[in-house]
Amino acid sequence: MPNGLLIAGFNFRNVAQDEFNDWYDTEHVPERSRVPGFLNCQRWLGAEDPQISIATYDLSALSVLKSPAYRAIAYENLSPWSKRVVGRCERLLRFEGEQTLPGEAAAPNDAQALLLNAMSAAPEGEAEFNRWYDEEHIPALARVPGVLCARRFRATSTTLQKYVALYHMTSPEVCTTEAWSRAVETPWTKKIRPYMRDRLRIVCTAYRRES
Repeated sequence: MPNGLLIAGFNFRNVAQDEFNDWYDTEHVPERSRVPGFLNCQRWLGAEDPQISIATYDLSALSVLKSPAYRAIAYENLSPWSKRVVGRCERLLRFEGEQTLPGEAAAPNDAQALLLNAMSAAPEGEAEFNRWYDEEHIPALARVPGVLCARRFRATSTTLQKYVALYHMTSPEVCTTEAWSRAVETPWTKKIRPYMRDRLRIVCTAYRRES
């Protein structure tokens, strides 16, 4: 069974930073870490805009999100604190999907940066879009120095972006290197770009709680 993925993305400019981090660190992530099937819970902040928050949760299977343990803390059962904080944030992305590449690889624990690339594809080009991603794009970027892991996911629920690619890196600068550019700027990439729709690209740094 493919690994599952849950992503939650917010702009929290309307929430005090200390409250937002306290909520995530002392309530929200610990709750989810205790749910069977949550393999890891990682937090990220926008490299250019630190008020952008991305949380990624690797799941043993997407069915974890339908389990009684998860439903007890999510959806209509969110805590009053969660409802207050989430209600004041701008939601950028909520993605539920299954891993399509590569195999069942989980996120590394030592990444210092993350690139999130979410998009859909025009129907007339979707088949080739998927071949390009699987046969050229992910394998090429996985070989770039500084890329620790390159993975791809397909949404299993209705969402604006049907596909997500996650690249765990040693630093945000990895995706500005010449090696990255060479991997990205290929003839096949240029052919595929007109088919891309609703793209959301966010470069992040690993969140570290201040002591």
